[in-house]
Amino acid sequence: MLKRLFAAVFIAFSVAPAFAQNNTDQSKFRQLAQELPTPNTYRTASGAPGHQYWQQRADYVISAELNDDNQSLKGTETITYTNLSPDKLTYLWVQLDQNIFDKESITALTRTGEIKDRMTFSAVEYMQQQGFDGGFKIESVKDAKTNKALKYTINKTMMRVDLPQTLNPKGSYSFTIKWHHNINNQRKIGGRSGYEYFEKDGNYLYQMAQWFPRMAVYDDVNGWQHKQYLGRGEFALPFGDYKVSLTVPADHLVTATGELQNAEQVLTSEMKSRLKKAENTKKPVLIVSQAEAEKNEKSKAGKKKTWTFTAKNVRDFAWASSRKFIWDAMQVNIEGKPVMAMSFYPKEGNPLWGQYSTEVIAHTLKVYSKFTVPYPYPVCISVHGAVGGMEYPMLSFNGGRPEADGTYSEQTKYGMISVIIHEVGHNFFPMIINSDERQWSWMDEGLNTFVQYLTEQEWQRDYPSRRGEPYKIVDYMKSDKSTLEPIMTNSESIQQFGNNAYGKPATALNILRETVMGRELFDYAFKEYSRRWKFKHPMPADFFRTMEDASGVDLDWFWRGWFYTTDHTDIALESVKWYTIDSKNPEIENAKKLSARNAEPKTLSQQENLKSISRTLVDEKPELKDFYNAYNPLETTASDKARYQAYYNSLSPSEKAILDKGLHFYEVDFRNIGGLIMPLIVQMKFEDGTEETVRIPAEIWRLNNEKVTKVFITEKPVVSFTLDPFLETADVDLSNNSFPRKLAPSRFELFKERSERGSNPMREQLRQQGSGGASGSSAE
Repeated sequence: MLKRLFAAVFIAFSVAPAFAQNNTDQSKFRQLAQELPTPNTYRTASGAPGHQYWQQRADYVISAELNDDNQSLKGTETITYTNLSPDKLTYLWVQLDQNIFDKESITALTRTGEIKDRMTFSAVEYMQQQGFDGGFKIESVKDAKTNKALKYTINKTMMRVDLPQTLNPKGSYSFTIKWHHNINNQRKIGGRSGYEYFEKDGNYLYQMAQWFPRMAVYDDVNGWQHKQYLGRGEFALPFGDYKVSLTVPADHLVTATGELQNAEQVLTSEMKSRLKKAENTKKPVLIVSQAEAEKNEKSKAGKKKTWTFTAKNVRDFAWASSRKFIWDAMQVNIEGKPVMAMSFYPKEGNPLWGQYSTEVIAHTLKVYSKFTVPYPYPVCISVHGAVGGMEYPMLSFNGGRPEADGTYSEQTKYGMISVIIHEVGHNFFPMIINSDERQWSWMDEGLNTFVQYLTEQEWQRDYPSRRGEPYKIVDYMKSDKSTLEPIMTNSESIQQFGNNAYGKPATALNILRETVMGRELFDYAFKEYSRRWKFKHPMPADFFRTMEDASGVDLDWFWRGWFYTTDHTDIALESVKWYTIDSKNPEIENAKKLSARNAEPKTLSQQENLKSISRTLVDEKPELKDFYNAYNPLETTASDKARYQAYYNSLSPSEKAILDKGLHFYEVDFRNIGGLIMPLIVQMKFEDGTEETVRIPAEIWRLNNEKVTKVFITEKPVVSFTLDPFLETADVDLSNNSFPRKLAPSRFELFKERSERGSNPMREQLRQQGSGGASGSSAE
């Protein structure tokens, strides 16, 4: 009997999933063969660059001059373009990103808006500023050797330069562009760069990016990547070397991508001495103090000074200039290589910036280098101004400003730390691992946000990260499908951009690391992707394939669900059936039956009869009783015991062991309501108060994507089952994740009048203490 029972159980386990096998064309486990490009000699099936992989190169020599009187910039650049492709080129495409501020730009013409009954002055001013003329004014495009004019055609934010002769493979061509443009007021017009005006002291702070014509990418996947710049989809750029000379007011302090080449001409001896000191300290050293910066604010020198920087193997160049800058620095060791971490900020950034900025840079470089590749550049710089957050090689623009009295909210503090981590982290994605941001924002923002989350958690225990934890993406995942697009959507076509390009891919990678692959496999594969594609141009397939190739884990189901669909996780724990083995022992089984019978509730009639019928007829006339009135079918007789003993003696030792354990069998039904395939994490709590968590891979759904049944065998009775107990799968409905069902309380508020709680407790405390505020810097 026991053998037959277990044979039946084995058959049930083997064939149960087959009753509703998926159509292979619809299965969520089908491979991504049709979605991914065919491997070739440039990009292999493993996700690595092929043996014939190539990419173009663009080197720049630039001279530019800032006009602080009318906030404009003029410049001349020589671009040397090297054709490392197997193709012959008859023209080149140059990006004119500043043309987004042209009055006739696609961005300006397609910008939507509405007029409300109540409008703020700033909103109306912004609408008026849409006509700001900030586009490039191209004065000339010439052959660098002959100085002859070249034919060029401007198409919105792109310019085609027609070559005088075909540029053959392995050949190079140099040409010059002379240009000028107005600089946008970042506070009023927005943008990824611009100037901020400080009315109190009459000074400007310039954060300059996309400020010069830049080469577009020509690659083996797209040919020329000349999709128009509309403002959201960022940049695709080739690598090269830069030499840049920047002429600014003589009392300005300049910082830029790369290394300063003429420190003797532009820095004081005191600055150079302090920089030397910063090479051997564990805290940031002030190169220019707040007192010195405040003094400099009042100088308004009429002369000009030229700062020269060089940068090797970078994809872009940005800079900042102001007489307001405080400057601090600290050298950090990145896997044996010294890197100078530096921050530039106006006094309005203190005390936050002096205390945190450079420390955050150093921390970010260390953590990102651990998870990706060692930071390769000699400097890394954080600049504070009106730009809330934007990244460039070796330099980033970051927000986070305290109140005028020096106090700040917790939100401001952690917002500033997070934005610096994020923008400094962009040095790795996409400045080093150089993905195409114009097409695939998630490869830049999503991967970076994921490592940002890891970095934040190493900064402080339980750091309040905005993104990364699965439960924080739930509201987005369960929102109206008409407002959602797959991650694999072009940047300009995404409605909920932050959630789609930042939050969802970062969450997906966190789930891959913690739940699907495990940290060891994930970290190795993620680092391998970074190693393979540093200073190259990876595409989505290269990432997907490398993660599988280096880990040995088939993830096509995961990429399909998370990146190619708008499905969400909603897996219901539908039902639980409890089975135990009939032990055949009459004493045990009769005791169970008696206990079950005594536990049965009395019906309403039985309860009422106990009250209304004091004595039955059999009670009054005992002679009506017979054998069955005294018979107890649950009483164990000697013959019952003898039959059981004979049965037990017939069993083998292994069969006796199974029988003696008193095993419990639970048949649990799961239903995939949301459509997204995910592993099953099931927590069982036992009658004795202990618990056990079972992790079942997503492949349990491979034969039926909609419903599966799993049998759990335990030695102790289970009192409850909980699905996804640690909130690691972004399940949007937790009400169906437990058995028995648990009620999740919601709250309502009783109040007479609403009182707003102060958002800046630091200020409140200072007021109570009678203090005038906080100021200064923590740098030495």
